[in-house]
Amino acid sequence: MLLKIKNINYSVAIVSVMFAVPTLVLAASSGSSDKEISWFLMVTSLFGGLGMFLYGMEMMSDGMKMTAGNKMRSILEKLTSNRFLAVGVGAFVTMVIQSSSATTVMLVSFVNSGLLSFVQGLGVILGSNIGSTVTAQIVAFKVTDYALALIAIGALMSLFSKKESTKNIGFVILGFGLLFYGMKVMSDTMKPLRSNPTFNSILTSFENPFMGILAGAVFTALIQSSSATTGIVITLASGGSITLEAGIPLIFGANVGTCVTAILAGLNASREAKRVAIAHVTFNILGVALFCFWIPTYAEWMAQTADNIPRQIANAHTFFNIIATVVFIPFTPLVAKLIIRYFPDQEISRNIEKPAVLNLDENVFDTPAVAISNAQAEIKGVLGLVERVVGSLVLPFVSTEPGDRDVENPEQDLDEGMQIRLDKITFLNNAISSYLVKINNQDLAEGQSREIFTLVSVINYINLIKNGINLRFSGLLENKEKNVQDLSDQAKDELVKYHRKMLKQIRRLARFFEKYDRNKIEKIITKGKKYKALEEKYRIENIKRKGDVSDNPVENNQFYSDLMDMLKEISIFIELIASSLLDLESIEENSS
Repeated sequence: MLLKIKNINYSVAIVSVMFAVPTLVLAASSGSSDKEISWFLMVTSLFGGLGMFLYGMEMMSDGMKMTAGNKMRSILEKLTSNRFLAVGVGAFVTMVIQSSSATTVMLVSFVNSGLLSFVQGLGVILGSNIGSTVTAQIVAFKVTDYALALIAIGALMSLFSKKESTKNIGFVILGFGLLFYGMKVMSDTMKPLRSNPTFNSILTSFENPFMGILAGAVFTALIQSSSATTGIVITLASGGSITLEAGIPLIFGANVGTCVTAILAGLNASREAKRVAIAHVTFNILGVALFCFWIPTYAEWMAQTADNIPRQIANAHTFFNIIATVVFIPFTPLVAKLIIRYFPDQEISRNIEKPAVLNLDENVFDTPAVAISNAQAEIKGVLGLVERVVGSLVLPFVSTEPGDRDVENPEQDLDEGMQIRLDKITFLNNAISSYLVKINNQDLAEGQSREIFTLVSVINYINLIKNGINLRFSGLLENKEKNVQDLSDQAKDELVKYHRKMLKQIRRLARFFEKYDRNKIEKIITKGKKYKALEEKYRIENIKRKGDVSDNPVENNQFYSDLMDMLKEISIFIELIASSLLDLESIEENSS
């Protein structure tokens, strides 16, 4: 599917090139012969070049995402405990996937699913702004003469390579080629406009800081890519159409306009994730406010960093984000407190009867790594339900206190409360399965396809745990009512101890989905072997106790065995889940 979709896109891009090049030639010949500007050909050439530029940037970013796979997600999840380290992580991830917007959307999703805290996310936001400047630095190199060579190399790699990683790298190179060729088309198209007074007056107006910032913000909000805006500004500078004093306000505006993506990502997210979007807007607007009143002085400084305007604009973009990060990073805890103070948590009344999906956001399907993390976060919530269900299994049969009421809602009896939770697990598992199928219809790396298959297996095993409890629990309650004589104290003690071991296993599994720690999975498997031996030991001891029929009647022996069977079945499925996850970890390590 990946190759098919990408080939279609590739064909569209090539057709764009085929149409744009003749148009460019006609525009140039018209200008040279008639010494008049053909506005129709000028506009079509300009938009053709812009289309190639934006499409090339999208292809390059998608190729980077596919090449990086889930590694970028893993880095974000595990290396953001320190705010200074979080800045480096945000910069690195954005540099690799070539999209600060994608990093921000990923961040909002991780905070929404509870994988990262709001405070941890602040450093990543600042770092993503630094990482986004790498694109501008690359664009500032004069490599447009080699654009067609890059297109040829990228096309050959993506079309004829049998290795998926090579294909993805081919798409990255092809994207770079289209990006640079689009720059060339736009630059050559606008050369005749240098002598046009109207065009010059428009560009000169951007030297007014507020006009330039507004124009950059609006354009970036429309195309939702600050890197694209910066690249276009550098293209204008390369053709001699724009000055450094006009380019700097435009790239400042791009930093404001890119916040739109974070805002859109946070609209339907949790309270914590909305704070991430607010923090992104706050940092970027304050950063621009910090610089906008001394742009002429800043332009003089940047003029000393290089001998050409495109490189000076790229440097201005980089230094702006680095300086803003250095200024703001010590104040991230204070910013976090202020945002939490004025945007506090909302108290939500808990209703166990009404199932609710919390993390399955379908707006992030274009970033499969984020969508997969959302599914994992929802699975973690299901495991919390499973823990509460399993936690209620043994108490009614071993306690001397009346245990016929639900532990969370005393107005309901135990069996009714248990059934509500089991139905909720069914509802959530169906929602997660449907979500995973939709992710699987996207362009996925091989490792991501395996991960989805593993998560589907996890859901199936959870369903088997739920079905086993659903099948046995009500019957056990009925048998308890019929049994006049209780279990022996030793039998009760064994059931309680084994039951606690199962709860620990479920908690370990849930904690794995918080930080994806391989050690937790290995511990589940190791402990599972010990618990199997413990269960066999208890069974043997129970058989020995059968000798005293008066103290241990046959009915109670069967009752004890039924309870043990239910707990043992849960243990087996937990180990199967852990084994599936461990196999996936091994596959990913070998592929990397």
